[in-house]
Amino acid sequence: MITEWGRGTIRYDVPRIMGILNVTPDSFSDSIRYSGKDAVERIFRMEDEGADIIDVGGESTRPGSVPVTPEEEMSRIIGVIREAAPSLRTPISVDTMHPETARAALDAGAAIINDVSGLRDERMMEVVASYGVPVVIMHMHGVPRTMQADTMSGDVVAQISDFFDHISEKAEGAGIRRDRMILDPGIGFGKTFEQNVTIIKELKALRKGCPLLTGTSMKSFLPHAFPGIPREAASIISAEECISNGADMVRVHDVAGTSERIRGRRI
Repeated sequence: MITEWGRGTIRYDVPRIMGILNVTPDSFSDSIRYSGKDAVERIFRMEDEGADIIDVGGESTRPGSVPVTPEEEMSRIIGVIREAAPSLRTPISVDTMHPETARAALDAGAAIINDVSGLRDERMMEVVASYGVPVVIMHMHGVPRTMQADTMSGDVVAQISDFFDHISEKAEGAGIRRDRMILDPGIGFGKTFEQNVTIIKELKALRKGCPLLTGTSMKSFLPHAFPGIPREAASIISAEECISNGADMVRVHDVAGTSERIRGRRI
């Protein structure tokens, strides 16, 4: 499989890493918030550490988070993307549920859309199709503010599989090429601790001919899945497990540590 972006391609012959950049005041991890010049410097550092995509977000989607307006979201990230993108060898993805933000980010130099709402807003499909860019389509049960108060029930893997089938067909109908889709089962988004572990174990059942991305980094289920292991270390171990079970790419905060673990790469 290959994902084409504006200035190159991503091949999945080795595990790929998406580095996380939160340009928000309310990220769930106090140690990994950036803004302004620090955010731009962090982008280039992640590229040096081995990131294959750098995912820039201006709205927290942690459980219980309060939505922000597209205008606020754009004020946090557009300047950062505009400054960093021209000099990067690595594509920037924009982590947003808002079509307005997606369009502005693409115009500023982003090359990929990462929609945690799974293209619920059909206007997002129109943006992705019109720009011809890759898109991460994530499964989310509910909305961030209340998703952990009303988690999924039943066979979560089967339900996510059905969602992938439905949304990829719908996206194709809207003009998005299947080889531009990256699928994410949304670990931690409206799922219980036990369901998150089940998803990781059964990732192969979610392969649909598109690259499969997982994000477990720093999430609250990790102490339950890896008791006694610090969350930072558990994040890296869980990324390795996801890859072993079928993920093509992992979304992480610690790019250097993950790259060393899954590729034996030191910087």
